[in-house]
Amino acid sequence: MTLDRLANIALLAFVSFPGPAPAQKAQPTASSATYTVNLDVVVQTKSGSLVPNLSQQDFTAVDNKKARPIESFAVMTPAQIPVHVIVFMDAVNTDFNKMAYVRGEVDRFLRAREGQLADPTAVAILEDKGPEMADRYSTNGNEVADSLDHFTIGLREITRNSSWGASDRLQISLNAFHQLLNYAATVPGRKIVLWISPGWPLLSGPRVDLDWKQQQGIFDDIVNISTQMRKADVTLYDLNPLGAGEPMLRADYYQDFLKGVSKPQQVQIGDLGLQVLAVHSGGLALESNSDVAGMIARCLADVHSWYAISFDSPVSGEPNEYHNIAVRVGEKGLVVRTRDGYYANPQAITPR
Repeated sequence: MTLDRLANIALLAFVSFPGPAPAQKAQPTASSATYTVNLDVVVQTKSGSLVPNLSQQDFTAVDNKKARPIESFAVMTPAQIPVHVIVFMDAVNTDFNKMAYVRGEVDRFLRAREGQLADPTAVAILEDKGPEMADRYSTNGNEVADSLDHFTIGLREITRNSSWGASDRLQISLNAFHQLLNYAATVPGRKIVLWISPGWPLLSGPRVDLDWKQQQGIFDDIVNISTQMRKADVTLYDLNPLGAGEPMLRADYYQDFLKGVSKPQQVQIGDLGLQVLAVHSGGLALESNSDVAGMIARCLADVHSWYAISFDSPVSGEPNEYHNIAVRVGEKGLVVRTRDGYYANPQAITPR
């Protein structure tokens, strides 16, 4: 199947997805003159150690290249706001044999430290038939690991190596992600989603020439996903379990799509890549490392301590106006991660 055909099939999934969940964060103030933007900000040294002792004066919030006064500031820990962790194992886009290794690594992480987890955690798995999730969260890692034993990965109905298989896997993956975001909007507090996968098939191959209708449909879905993640307070992490066996060209390909898109004419299918969405949410895309248990621990270090920052931005009358966000700290040599953009006045537009 050609990549153009893949784009057409992907578009069918985009336009049928549900809209954003009810607003929880970053919504217009009562005066409707400004838009309050809430951010979870992680600050680390270059070696990866958290920096939890900064003050409000150390931060500058920038919205579309303009500095905005910080309206609220707090140093946060899970003791102050609930944090829920979802370990999401992708059996659709991961080789069957590799999935056995992934399950073993997830089990190893859950049972470490005598099974004591810092945050309520649940496991989920994505199969050809769709996502399946454990029915409750627990800080007892042994209990969560036992629930993992109840998941049975059936025979695949989709062939991973065929073009039709790629389009089907793409549609299953995006539908599952929307379902996950809708569910996350019902869970209190901050949500950390650890999606263990080499990525979705839409990032392979060269750029695709899209017509106007395809571009508009993909752009609408980018706006929807960005808005859903922000309102549900979801930070997404992609953990690639293929390790050193992953071709470096494919592993790094997502970086071509990290610039936010402000209009339909700019979109490519790669703008909806799993790695791209993870980085845009303030999370990580971890590649070329087969230590899945170690990658999980690295990601969850982000929620030991972080900064909650808000600022006000003028409300735009234009639909889907993209705002690039940057948060800077005065001290040199520190790494700052947070959500890198949002769409003001998000509205889906029906293609002509």
